[in-house]
Amino acid sequence: MIRFKERSDEVELMDDLTLDQSRIKPVLADINKANKLLGGNRITLMAVERLTQKFPRKLYRIVDMGCGDGSMLREVAAFCDGLGIKVELTGIDLNEKSLQIARHKSKSYSNISYLQGDILDLNAQDLHCDILLCTLTLHHFHEKEIEIFITKFAELARIGVVVNDLERNKIAYQLFKIFAAVFMKTEIARKDGLTSIRSGFLKKDLIAYSELLPDMKHHISSRWAFRYEWSFWHPQNIENERC
Repeated sequence: MIRFKERSDEVELMDDLTLDQSRIKPVLADINKANKLLGGNRITLMAVERLTQKFPRKLYRIVDMGCGDGSMLREVAAFCDGLGIKVELTGIDLNEKSLQIARHKSKSYSNISYLQGDILDLNAQDLHCDILLCTLTLHHFHEKEIEIFITKFAELARIGVVVNDLERNKIAYQLFKIFAAVFMKTEIARKDGLTSIRSGFLKKDLIAYSELLPDMKHHISSRWAFRYEWSFWHPQNIENERC
């Protein structure tokens, strides 16, 4: 019997850095299709808009941690362009093969760049990050790793952080089986999707993580299609500051 009381520590197949690009590309396509059909990326877009309204600036430097093929950054670029918000976007990922796909797909976006590496090795002076995004990435890590990552996120992001991730939910698990059978072509995406749900979060989990960052303001909300939005930002930022 599958248990949902605690987070699963099963490793996802996509986390294997030895997968070749020919196998990665269709899996990323499946993931992007799921996000498009379910509107998952809109959660991040709306959170970014709220932060830009709260902290108005002439330019925002936005970093996507665990960016994959860059689909989230391309949506952010188009969204911000439509609102007249000037942005410089950077995607960071450990997997260079995914980044090669991202660079190819983002060739027409002059304001998007990509960096291969571990975000824990970066510092705020080098990264120049106003808003840090973490979409469907946090659940890949164990508890102690998450604690380290969110502390680093808070250190790197001058304004704040937007986490968009999955709810650990029995109903979501069963519904995803049906969704995957209809809309997903790759076995890796089908299997990893179920693993991701078991590795997802309950609201109490996110509240517990937020208590590790007592100097920041937090907003945690349930969102459509069994997602959570967790945004946190530095209250000492002057909301009318312009740079």
